[in-house]
Amino acid sequence: MPITPIRRPWKSEMTDRERFNAQMHYKPVDRCFNMEFGYWNENFSEWKLFTDNGIKNNADADIFFAFDRLYSIGANVWMDPPFPHRVLERRGDKNILQNGDGLLAEVPADGHDTIPHYMKSSVVTPDDWARVKKERFQRGTPGRKPDLEALREQYPDSREFPIVVNTGSMIGKIRDMLTFEGLAYACFDYPEMVEDMVETCCRLVEDELDMLLPAIQFDGAAGWEDICFKNGPIVTVPFFRDVVMPRYKRIRKKLESYGIDLWYVDCDGDVRPILPYMMEGGINCLFPFEVNSCAHPSELFAEFGQELRIMGGFDKMALGAGRDAIDRYMESIIPCVKRGGYIPFCDHRCPPNVKEEDYLYYLDLKEKTFGIH
Repeated sequence: MPITPIRRPWKSEMTDRERFNAQMHYKPVDRCFNMEFGYWNENFSEWKLFTDNGIKNNADADIFFAFDRLYSIGANVWMDPPFPHRVLERRGDKNILQNGDGLLAEVPADGHDTIPHYMKSSVVTPDDWARVKKERFQRGTPGRKPDLEALREQYPDSREFPIVVNTGSMIGKIRDMLTFEGLAYACFDYPEMVEDMVETCCRLVEDELDMLLPAIQFDGAAGWEDICFKNGPIVTVPFFRDVVMPRYKRIRKKLESYGIDLWYVDCDGDVRPILPYMMEGGINCLFPFEVNSCAHPSELFAEFGQELRIMGGFDKMALGAGRDAIDRYMESIIPCVKRGGYIPFCDHRCPPNVKEEDYLYYLDLKEKTFGIH
């Protein structure tokens, strides 16, 4: 059934596409770009607001709340085919499964949203990698070729909303395949193997860009890493500088050849130790920028100036702490929005401990603060 929005779109004098590009390039805008990153799976079963209105996923929620539109598109730049996803056994209230990356994982049998406990990787040694690379990382396979005609029809150059091209992951998905601990060991035990993995990821992204960039007019690029936690990166800074950053530079060169100068990457945790090398490699925007494990957006803006953009950075802890905390945090980001290059939203998926009425209060306050009055 069609989704009936609970809110009206913010008053506008520009299209979503015009606004996004202007805001990310420090140019005047009619009002702030209005978006959110999404919600935990539990929100869709626990928030009465969602269950009463048939809202079952983040795409539904974007329509329900009448957010501005921003889409990311791309081709398969990871395993083709993936490992079969299957439950291997039940142990009490846990399921032991093999996921699409070939990991054995322990997850809650009731399916509630949590970080899996990874038990074993299918790739440990160079021999394992050689086998998996041959079976699942071949270039030019049919599963890697996008339907360009359908994409051009869906995302014409005349569209009124922005789209970004997916740039995959140079090291984050490798962490998914090896596990956190496995990647840490592999960087020291088998550094040539890990670098070959990074090179393989880079070539698959380059192939994808060679197909997509000539066919579609993009407004930016978007990648995913998730290689940091509250104490910094899970790989050494020299490894990131010497192995990962050069691949970023190759991708950036392709993006720039088609006029794309905005590139944001989803990397949770404290990115500060590797941020100078991310930026040297061509990444100039952080998304969704977690606050508690890193810093307030204003701190990084003070250090990096207009070379850096941020999307996200509204402290989820403030959202869960009630309206006074929401008021205080909203006030703290006003200078960030005024400077440009910053789009505020919850600094990851909104968790279910946030009260529905407080979340609606937050959306109202954000419109009152950053919309057209």
